[in-house]
Amino acid sequence: MIIRNQYKTWKMVILFGIGYALVGVAFPNPSSQAQQIWRLSAWITSVIIFGIQIWYEHFRLHNLPRTIAVHVAISAALGAFGLAIAANIHSLNSISANRPLLIISLILWPILIGVPAFVVAIIIALILTKVKPIDKL
Repeated sequence: MIIRNQYKTWKMVILFGIGYALVGVAFPNPSSQAQQIWRLSAWITSVIIFGIQIWYEHFRLHNLPRTIAVHVAISAALGAFGLAIAANIHSLNSISANRPLLIISLILWPILIGVPAFVVAIIIALILTKVKPIDKL
């Protein structure tokens, strides 16, 4: 039973990470004034995914705040890694791409996204624990 729950948990962590990457890749990046609207839409969509994952981890899985924060941070870092991969692939068609920096992005983007995601998620999870304590079975 425990192994089954862990499998389901990690499957969801990966699924949320794919969701973040899809948001970054799927939302267009026009060069017009509409760019601000699309970027804001992508941020709002990512915040919704972030909130859904925290809700799922807290209310469905009844995880502790630290566990929730770790899972959320890993999902966000996976999404950032997916975006870094997409940027590296996209740069293959570009003459002016700075490939050394893009290769470094494979390491830096997950860290730059995962660490703040952990901090925000643990704060939210701790607040949720105060509002609705976790009922461990």
